[in-house]
Amino acid sequence: MRLVLVGPVLSPAGILALTLAVAGCNANRASPLVELAAPAMPSYVRVSPPESRLPQAGGCAGDIANFRTVQDNDLAAGHVDKSIYDQIRTELAEAEQACAQGDTLRAQGLLRAAKEKHGYPAG
Repeated sequence: MRLVLVGPVLSPAGILALTLAVAGCNANRASPLVELAAPAMPSYVRVSPPESRLPQAGGCAGDIANFRTVQDNDLAAGHVDKSIYDQIRTELAEAEQACAQGDTLRAQGLLRAAKEKHGYPAG
């Protein structure tokens, strides 16, 4: 059996020269460690004015009031369209009515459903 090579055969010195030439192509790139060490932008952007405060009431009334405040801030910052804002306000009115009637579980369920429906954390 004979082994036939097709094409040029590189010597060990040729392979080393080729390897160094290819490695040189990436010589001007910053190492990944340098890129990781660079200061990063914060993963959040403040959208509420520093002086805004969430209502301090407790129970379902407080939870609904807090979400209303978030909605007001989102509308003012342009993060929610006015038609969606109005829809959420209508859904919150139903939750407020249940809360006022003493049906806390229903009020919290309606609030949670509104948050989930519109992409807010329901927790």
